[in-house]
Amino acid sequence: MPLLQVENLTRSFGPTRALADATLSIKRGEIVALMGANGAGKSTLVKILSGSLPADAGRITFKGRSFAPANPAEATKAGIVTVHQSTDLVGPPGLTVADALLLPRFADRRVRFFVSRAGIRAQAQAILDIAGFSLPLDRDFGDLAAADRQLVAVARALANQADLLILDEPTASLSGQESSRLFDILLRLKSQGLAILYISHRTADLDAVADRALVMRGGQVVGSFVRPIDFPAAIETMIGRKLQSARPGARNVGGTPIFEMRHARLLPNATPFDLSLHEGEVVAITGVLGAGKSRLLSALFGLNQLIEGDMHLDGKPYRPKSPAEAIAAGVAMAAEDRHRSSLMPAAWPGNSVAGTISLPHLGRWYPSGLLWGSRERREAEKAIERLRIKASGPFSSVWTLSGGNQQKVVLARWEAEQSRLLLLDEPFQGVDVGARHDIIQAIRRRSNRATLIATSDPEEAYEVADRILTIDRHSLSTVADAANPHAIEDISA
Repeated sequence: MPLLQVENLTRSFGPTRALADATLSIKRGEIVALMGANGAGKSTLVKILSGSLPADAGRITFKGRSFAPANPAEATKAGIVTVHQSTDLVGPPGLTVADALLLPRFADRRVRFFVSRAGIRAQAQAILDIAGFSLPLDRDFGDLAAADRQLVAVARALANQADLLILDEPTASLSGQESSRLFDILLRLKSQGLAILYISHRTADLDAVADRALVMRGGQVVGSFVRPIDFPAAIETMIGRKLQSARPGARNVGGTPIFEMRHARLLPNATPFDLSLHEGEVVAITGVLGAGKSRLLSALFGLNQLIEGDMHLDGKPYRPKSPAEAIAAGVAMAAEDRHRSSLMPAAWPGNSVAGTISLPHLGRWYPSGLLWGSRERREAEKAIERLRIKASGPFSSVWTLSGGNQQKVVLARWEAEQSRLLLLDEPFQGVDVGARHDIIQAIRRRSNRATLIATSDPEEAYEVADRILTIDRHSLSTVADAANPHAIEDISA
């Protein structure tokens, strides 16, 4: 008997049917990958299983009993624990990492819990030991990088006595080393009888752990593939068409650099390095978590300062003291966590596609201070067509869009005006194959700027870049030619 049986599950939002008779099953001691483009129904299915949404029709059987959780706490109590892609609900700023790890226990009145800092730290450390992660227990959870917040979420979920663990893009912001450690933990848990539903756009992740892959499209499960999984066939089933390579040929771009760094030092003890970027060139920087990718991009955007070194943009000295100065000089940036850094909160005005695109340009577009919607509408309509953004219109809330479409809107923001240097930190995080193809083409289409991309995934670097650099201990080192078919092996070594 399957641990989980889902039969003919349906769910609609107004006229839109998110699930249409979805059917699947999962056994104990099995890792099942759930694949699907953004909008295929994966998130709706997970929300129903985790108690965040009710189904309109259909039947769920869990551990041999009918299952319809009224809320996430009820689902967790029954034995289904979900780690969502967004970590906003894991803990608020102000809590320590130890507090965030123990938050469910604080809220459970059934647990007799004597509160002392030493006791909290000891129990939090025990949770980390189970997960095999190392995190600073006394640090403010809100100050953690996205990858570390994800580790807290995964560690907390693993500490629960779950029968089914649902992971939604768990490695989206993890380094290769942390991902490998997570895979080892999952395989160990699988051997102990835990069932795992693993959602990811990264085929390397699924190849490492999945026994089966289920493919969703249009709210239905339309394909099933057993190990060894034929990923090209699975992706073709997922997108409903023949798979074409997203990667254009790498270009050899020469001439005078439009951006240069000389003898740059990111931290006091780091080795200084040089960097040159040419017009029309896409350069990717890859490295493990904490190697310095985000710090480098932040220095270029005025979020922090170099310890030492010079920068020049179009031959002129460039040393921004703030993002406003960087933008005025022609430098744009999309940071790693788009939900925190690029999107207006759902309850605020201006959270639409048009408002998101126009936000940093309002002062130039409307110098009189009077806001007219026509310019915003035009730019949003052009972006929707150019980037194939799936939205009902220019004033649709970005929070109703899938992750890939949200990222397209963020990119469109910096395509609305000319920039000389575009900085993208983990631009493919939580983005499906089809959306990634569109984003790569948009990035490489512009020849009047240089683009610098930070990614923890060598495969993503190879797909998008003309040149690939690796960063280690906050210093750039290896240079790989992306035209070399062995580039991925070279930079992963």
